[in-house]
Amino acid sequence: MTCRIPLLLAFLLALTGCTTIQLEPLPEGMTDQPPADWAKRTATLTRFDDWQLSGKLAVKQPSDSGTAIINRWQQQGERYDLALSSSFLGMGSTQLKGVPGFIELTMADGETYQSSDPETLVAAATGWQLPIDNLAWWIRGLPAPDGDFRLLFDEQNRLAILKQNGWEIRYDRWQAFVENVPELPARVTALKDDKRVRVVISRWQRGS
Repeated sequence: MTCRIPLLLAFLLALTGCTTIQLEPLPEGMTDQPPADWAKRTATLTRFDDWQLSGKLAVKQPSDSGTAIINRWQQQGERYDLALSSSFLGMGSTQLKGVPGFIELTMADGETYQSSDPETLVAAATGWQLPIDNLAWWIRGLPAPDGDFRLLFDEQNRLAILKQNGWEIRYDRWQAFVENVPELPARVTALKDDKRVRVVISRWQRGS
């Protein structure tokens, strides 16, 4: 007999650590056993899907590197509106708007591009390879709904490393930004092969 698990239950099981990615041996001082409050924390952060943040973004890769100011990252459910400012490669003020599987990118000169492949469009326009569709989850300290993942926790029971879709996301600093919301990442470093993306958040707040 085939047992069908409801989609929502399957998703919640995934968030609590049901994964096939293996990472051995464990780094010193870390465990892959979630803390007792992990399920509650995950549920709270999943519901926290209407927010804004500001900070800085740095990208380092073999072909080029650069930094940008995150003037505004506004997230409403799956919909995002990201405004960046950078002198790198003449990007100037760049705006990224979209949902998973679709992006509209507006460059400083007013030229607008649309694509059903966000990562490819961003790479073509800016030279940066960013995991756009996963960032809204990873930036909150959550695995994205699609794809196997592995979680590692430090001695303070904080999420230290998340591995998913070929990326290793390291949570370097946490901070209490928003009332009645668990601590949120203040500095995140994402690594894949010879690429590195670092986000430093100076402010989180609830959406409008």
